[in-house]
Amino acid sequence: MEFASVSPLTGQLLRRYEEHSDAEVEQRLQQAVAAAQRWAELDIAERSSYLRRLAVLLRERAQQYAELFAEEMGKLLPQGIAEVEKCAWVCDYYADNAEAFLRPEVVPTEFQRSYVAFEPLGCILAIMPWNFPFWQVFRFGAAALMAGNTIVLKHAPNVPATALALEGLFRDAGFPDGVLQLLFVNTERVGALIEHPAIAAVTLTGSPRAGQAVASRAGAALKKCVLELGGSDPYIVLEDAELEATVETCVTARLINSGQSCIAAKRFIVVEPIRKAFEEALVEAFRQCRMGSPYESGVALGPLARQDLRDTLHRQVVQSLEQGARLLLGGQVPNLPGWFYPPTVLTDVRPGMAAFEEETFGPVAAIVPARDEAEAIALANASRYGLGAAVFTRDRERGERIARRLHAGSCFVNAYVRSDPRLPFGGIKHSGYGRELSHFGIREFVNIKTVCIA
Repeated sequence: MEFASVSPLTGQLLRRYEEHSDAEVEQRLQQAVAAAQRWAELDIAERSSYLRRLAVLLRERAQQYAELFAEEMGKLLPQGIAEVEKCAWVCDYYADNAEAFLRPEVVPTEFQRSYVAFEPLGCILAIMPWNFPFWQVFRFGAAALMAGNTIVLKHAPNVPATALALEGLFRDAGFPDGVLQLLFVNTERVGALIEHPAIAAVTLTGSPRAGQAVASRAGAALKKCVLELGGSDPYIVLEDAELEATVETCVTARLINSGQSCIAAKRFIVVEPIRKAFEEALVEAFRQCRMGSPYESGVALGPLARQDLRDTLHRQVVQSLEQGARLLLGGQVPNLPGWFYPPTVLTDVRPGMAAFEEETFGPVAAIVPARDEAEAIALANASRYGLGAAVFTRDRERGERIARRLHAGSCFVNAYVRSDPRLPFGGIKHSGYGRELSHFGIREFVNIKTVCIA
């Protein structure tokens, strides 16, 4: 099998890469095991120095890497630069804080000394997606590396040049060989990788279907896994929301990365007193958002990353309309080169419709009517997903009370959902389990060991 880099802007083939053979995979896995033994023996201060060098290089090369993202998956240049800078932030964050997060915790007992230690597991298999091709790796990887683990990376097949750039970045930062080991393997070979003795644990960012497959194989092999499996984030808009600011935030939340984000706003659950005004304002704001090349300034959204993703999104729109939703804007595949889809607004979306039940990975806003606050909460929770959620109201105490009742890993009031190195990130239900970031994230891939001395 070949891994192909194809331009979402034109549909043209950019370059091809050969899949690694079984012998190459075995060699790379053994290199990762050897590296894990050496890497774990370094003290935290020395490991942190490597992460700081990564941060320096990331900031120096932000433009270069953003252009690569634009070429391979269509990300707008300013958003690509922001992604790279966020990767540098998380490297600095763990370089600054890992020692405190991993410091042994003394527990008074009848023993002369007893404490809890946090020790690395070994090689972590990371199965990563294309939509944030650097951030997804660093989001888990900065913590895993500082904990003393090494990374075996199986990246998405449509961003092979980006994966190679990551490998080169670690090499240029002076990391020992094998600390980040890249594998070009197809999906059918992932199960054998999970079961391989070299792999101590697994992390996946992907679909629920992929999560079920990975969790099944990891469970059978008695290996821990952390899963981030996407979402259908509800944004509740109450009658006392400040309309202009709310719409501005909702547009940003829906169209970031051209709508291709697990924590993008998906379902706008709007109470009736403000529904008409919200619809009109959202449609007008979406109408002003220009599609175009990711290299152009002033463009709000670029092409989707692959043709099959656009086909799926359009199918969801058409199916929702057939099920009774109404189209307020967009909804037509443009006659343009590349894999563009216009800003689209659906209303009268209800449970059972594709735009309500499925994750819409693109610039489609689904407006869900609600009679009142109670129904809005019920509709927000009526989803198999549970990644992020948001509430908009002038009454912050009301917003916080509602946020505590929403089934999600992250809830924001009067702001859009985002990840932050200082806060844990992850979901519940079909959005997965486990956490990344903050001190919770660094303790996912460690042996939490009790030590007692009599």
